[in-house]
Amino acid sequence: MPKSSKLDVFAVVGSLFGIVMILIGYKMEEGIFSKLVAPSPIFIVIGGTIGCVLLSFPMSELKKIISSLNTIYTQKESDPVLIINQLAELSEKARKDGLLSLEQDAQTNENDLIRKGLALVVDGIETEVIKDILIRETILHESIHESGAKIFEAAGGYSPTMGVLGTVMGMISILANMEDPATLGPKISTAFIATMMGVGFANLLYIPMAGRIKSKAESEKMINDLVIEGLLSIQAGENPRIIREKLNLALLEKLSGKGGKQDAQEEAEG
Repeated sequence: MPKSSKLDVFAVVGSLFGIVMILIGYKMEEGIFSKLVAPSPIFIVIGGTIGCVLLSFPMSELKKIISSLNTIYTQKESDPVLIINQLAELSEKARKDGLLSLEQDAQTNENDLIRKGLALVVDGIETEVIKDILIRETILHESIHESGAKIFEAAGGYSPTMGVLGTVMGMISILANMEDPATLGPKISTAFIATMMGVGFANLLYIPMAGRIKSKAESEKMINDLVIEGLLSIQAGENPRIIREKLNLALLEKLSGKGGKQDAQEEAEG
């Protein structure tokens, strides 16, 4: 049976490392941690950012946030060389024992797209139909990743603005009541907490999260393209050695950026 995704340790470490380092630097300057937290900036920055995001995206898009968080903090087996080796072994098996011998692999392979593709191949579905189904499947996953990245990017844009807004509101309150000069310092300090929170959340969480989603989406697309090409080659009965060489070449082209340029050119011509 397919394995479940495991925790992406680097994503967790990345989320915490920057925050911890900044707090350590703040403490080295004799900062007091309790002075970094205040109720009003939390409501203004977090609440304002959430409100802007809710207004910017329909509920159908916002529902994808959970899937996006899962993408960020879980790690799927995504070694393209391993995928190519699997496809080459499947092609050897199909060439020796026939396509029906892949029926068990269609149920047990760890890769979702390979399982679905093998099932279609074993059922004798036409090549163009298989290609269309698998491409639609990859486009669906890409749209989910794209939506998640856009939401976090939007939050990364709104958060600093909400922070500035919170600071301005705090300064308005301070300037409207300057009767006791001794309290001005603490009040101004509290007002700037909003800006700190807004910039911090945006640059330590939201924007890096969007970048993480995009990076994983690109890696997933690269592997899905290899899987589709490999499965279609298996169905066509191509030589396993040719399939391996062809997929290795495709991988090198994608890693070098040449594959992406070719894809864009094909889309433009289409």
